[in-house]
Amino acid sequence: MMDRKSVLFVCLGNICRSPLAEGALRQRAEAEDLHLHIDSAGTSDWHVGSEPDRRAQAIAARHGINISRLRSRQVQPRDFRSFDLIVAMDSDNLAALRQLAPPDAVDRLSLLMDHVPGREGQSVTDPYFGSSDGFETTWTDVVQGVEALLVQLRG
Repeated sequence: MMDRKSVLFVCLGNICRSPLAEGALRQRAEAEDLHLHIDSAGTSDWHVGSEPDRRAQAIAARHGINISRLRSRQVQPRDFRSFDLIVAMDSDNLAALRQLAPPDAVDRLSLLMDHVPGREGQSVTDPYFGSSDGFETTWTDVVQGVEALLVQLRG
């Protein structure tokens, strides 16, 4: 059983995958009356202050989730103390987080797909440079990861 109350989702720019994961988990937690602190961030500063990619907003909206008010931010040192779980969308961002994390926070790090039996070690597809269709694949991965993470969070 995991006694976790806060989750930070992390991708590179915090405009596609991690805001989708934040929105998906927030919606599910509210539906189940789970009191979680949920946020997202990027390992880069490329899009700080930007709203999520319009294609990400569109796929979330198709599933009843409004992520338009989210704004990109970069991972900060305090995040390693503020969040019980820091969940990366891919292995490159997980490696970046491992380099940033203090030694006693490394056990808080995981890949989203590590929580899905049979998908351990896999990345959530990065749709940024592709067509809008890629966001559907990303959404499917995110929802599968969030559902598996919820099983663990519920204990």
